Amino acid sequence: MAKILLRNAEILGQDGIVKSADIAIDGSVIFQVGEIPAAWQADKIIDCTDKLAVPGFVNTHTHAAMTLFRSYADDMMLMDWLQNKIWPAEGNLVAEDVYWGTLLAIAEMVKSGTTTFSDMYFHMPQVAKAVAESGIRAVLARGMAGVAPNAEQALIESEDFFHQYHNAADGRITVMLGPHAPYTCPPEYLKRVVSLAQRLEAEIHIHLSETVGEVDECKKKHGKSPIELMKDIGLFECGVLAAHCVHVSDHDIAIMKQANVRVSHNPGSNMKLASGIAPIPAMLSAGLCIGVGTDGAASNNNLDMLEELRLAAMLHKVHALDPLLIPAKTAVEMATINGAQALGLGKVTGRIEPGFKADITLFNMHAPHWYPRHDRISLLAYSAGAGDVHTVIVDGQILLDNRSLTTIDEEQVMYEANKRGIRLIK
Repeated sequence: MAKILLRNAEILGQDGIVKSADIAIDGSVIFQVGEIPAAWQADKIIDCTDKLAVPGFVNTHTHAAMTLFRSYADDMMLMDWLQNKIWPAEGNLVAEDVYWGTLLAIAEMVKSGTTTFSDMYFHMPQVAKAVAESGIRAVLARGMAGVAPNAEQALIESEDFFHQYHNAADGRITVMLGPHAPYTCPPEYLKRVVSLAQRLEAEIHIHLSETVGEVDECKKKHGKSPIELMKDIGLFECGVLAAHCVHVSDHDIAIMKQANVRVSHNPGSNMKLASGIAPIPAMLSAGLCIGVGTDGAASNNNLDMLEELRLAAMLHKVHALDPLLIPAKTAVEMATINGAQALGLGKVTGRIEPGFKADITLFNMHAPHWYPRHDRISLLAYSAGAGDVHTVIVDGQILLDNRSLTTIDEEQVMYEANKRGIRLIK
């Protein structure tokens, strides 16, 4: 594989300090940061003058192919939106639709600086195909609903998908199990998911406590919160990525901390669907690992992680009337290293350090909104835009070169996605 030298970059380090240095990439990994040995010769050199190098963003929760429903059913209550619009339209999906919808999502994510995403959907072999071809890193889960007619088939497909794709695409694909939520997966079904997860040694990606109605219904039906129910079922023994966690109590948070539940915070989606504001400051104070996710493009409506980390930084300030909550550095960490840890990839990606995978985003700082440069992290969190993303490298491969995608035919993807998206809702 090629050797790439990023020369004279301004690098965001784990400590939050930005320093000027060179980055040597050897194959898929970062070989050195700082002074590069004279004997090490690069195949390609990228001049990073006026570029900020950051660990690629990690989108911890999305439904990639739901790009096909972007702008279709907005400004609705969550359950009305799901039951009367999204689920009927999804019933029209065929495997090839999911492939093109996922490629559209990947193109959007790469162009806005994301190098890893976590996806829960169906027709997952097509998602894996899009991931493998595009070069991005992904954690994939076949969504399962225990109340659906295909509940048994979903378990079988999830196991098959794990065996076929876990650690596929040169290790860029990780597979989790994806029970949708407690309100679509009864306890007995979830126990079967737990049993399968333990047999496969797989982790679990699930929606938890997203709305007040969901929590109230769970308490009415089971006499406990969704978090308490998941603990009693044994789900938290598997290693869990929990999306949303908007309506959780202090007791819930204590359970989550004890079980090392990792949380995907989706502020944009939670705001748009009026689901509420997750108690992220309390979770951080308790020591939970919090990543950031966009959710699907049907409920956000974009996959821009820069926008999401900015919302995470500002939403909690205004909610608590406290400007000290979620400072810029914390928000950026949630979108990078914390996100990697939330996906179980904390030793693989999320840092620009020797031995880590070469998953790097270069921001072009040569623009008016990057001046004056008092604080690069503040500028990244509060001033930068997705249009500033200049170069994106994943696993040592350049996926975006001077704003141009190198592995995806952008025009073809937009054409196919538009054609298919319109067909789905007719």
